[in-house]
Amino acid sequence: MLRRTVLQKTAVGAGMLGVLSLAVFAQTTSPSAGGQSTGPGVVLKVSGSVEQTLDRIKKMVADNGMMVMGELHQGKVLAMTGLKVKSETIFVGNPNVGRQLFSEEPGAGLIVPIRINIYADAQGHTYVRYIPPSEQFGTFAKPKVNQIAKMLDEKLHKLVTMLPR
Repeated sequence: MLRRTVLQKTAVGAGMLGVLSLAVFAQTTSPSAGGQSTGPGVVLKVSGSVEQTLDRIKKMVADNGMMVMGELHQGKVLAMTGLKVKSETIFVGNPNVGRQLFSEEPGAGLIVPIRINIYADAQGHTYVRYIPPSEQFGTFAKPKVNQIAKMLDEKLHKLVTMLPR
């Protein structure tokens, strides 16, 4: 029993290390000429404020068979430290898709619901950023999980490209 627990913890640790490695080496896009923001994932410059974009995405998520499962208001939290930043994160998912993922991979909670960040840079430009699920789920090396992740990639791409630019 103890050996199994150690092996499980080792497998989980290796999976987390793989996800972190993917995040470091994932596609990087700089949203501004000054390069204030770099890092993994898909970045799309959009028109409108952070608040307007957040409202649009919430509506689009609902209209496309998904739901907002949580929100993180980073700007409000960071204001407590004196930093003024416009940043909102929503966690998007679909319970039926989640059921499929968790049935195949109990560690799916590390990745779903999918995190979408909406933020403004120092010049006031608004961006939407997310890490494609396929980049994150690839570390689990399970064909059905990879198939679902690619479907989620397509759905997210369709969703964010409908935003006005």
